[in-house]
Amino acid sequence: MLVKTIEKALNKQIEVENASSQFYLAMASWAETEGINGVANFLYRHSDEERMHMLKLVRYVNERGGRAEIAAIEKPPKKFESVQFVFKSLFEHEVKVSKEINELVDLCLREKDYTTHNFMQWYVSEQIEEEALARNILDKLNLIGNDKGGLYLFDRDLDTLTGKV
Repeated sequence: MLVKTIEKALNKQIEVENASSQFYLAMASWAETEGINGVANFLYRHSDEERMHMLKLVRYVNERGGRAEIAAIEKPPKKFESVQFVFKSLFEHEVKVSKEINELVDLCLREKDYTTHNFMQWYVSEQIEEEALARNILDKLNLIGNDKGGLYLFDRDLDTLTGKV
């Protein structure tokens, strides 16, 4: 059985994951309309992955006797200034999500909810991978700079990238 403080924190994380999915979906839509299809496909996949993170939390809360809540979220932006801006925003967002997850893990320890603490370790590991990949993509974009040929190749390569963000 979940204690109320943990249930509330997990519901907040459900909202964070839902907002992440929508944020990346908005980025994907923008990229697609800009003709950057590799970036768009990568971001569509990432949006789906964030939704799965949310669903995993929803199921956990419900299985543990709590009640998962799906809150309304803020509308994400529909325009972005550049591919570099998109991935800088993505990286910063992933760092913010990592902070939220770490705070939730800390709460689990303070509440002595070792079951939820154990469950959340998957998210901790996932965030390490997501931040590393986002940082790697940013590094590549910094190497490319304003080279349109480099951006073309980056876009094509990103479409085939199978790693997680």
